[in-house]
Amino acid sequence: MSLYEHVVITRPDVSSSAVEEFVQNLATKIENMGGTVEGAEYWGLRNLAYRMNKNRKAHYSLLKVNAHSDVIHEIERTHRINEDILRYMSIRVDEFNEDPSPILKKREERKRRDRN
Repeated sequence: MSLYEHVVITRPDVSSSAVEEFVQNLATKIENMGGTVEGAEYWGLRNLAYRMNKNRKAHYSLLKVNAHSDVIHEIERTHRINEDILRYMSIRVDEFNEDPSPILKKREERKRRDRN
C-alpha cells in the first residue's frame, strides 16, 4: 500500500459540521475499501487564491491515507460527482510528517500572539 495526502476543498455555504461529517464518511469509505486513514485535519474556512465557481472562500480538509491506488481513484471519482466539492488533490508521499501541518502551526501561533 502507498501513502497519500488527500486535500479536499468544499463550498463555503456548507456548514463546518457538515464538512467534518463528510470527512468522517470519507474515512469510513476508505477503510471499507481496504485502506486506513492515519490522520485527518480540518483547516477551516479559508480564502481562495482565485475565484472558483463564484466562491471566494472554501472549507479545507486534509486526510493522510494509507491505501492502494485503486482506492484513491475511486475516491476521486466520487469527488467528481459531488457538487459540494470544488477541488481535490491526492499526492503520494514517502512518509507522513508527524508534526501538525504548517496551516495548523500558523493558527496556533496566531492564537498564542493574541493571548499575549
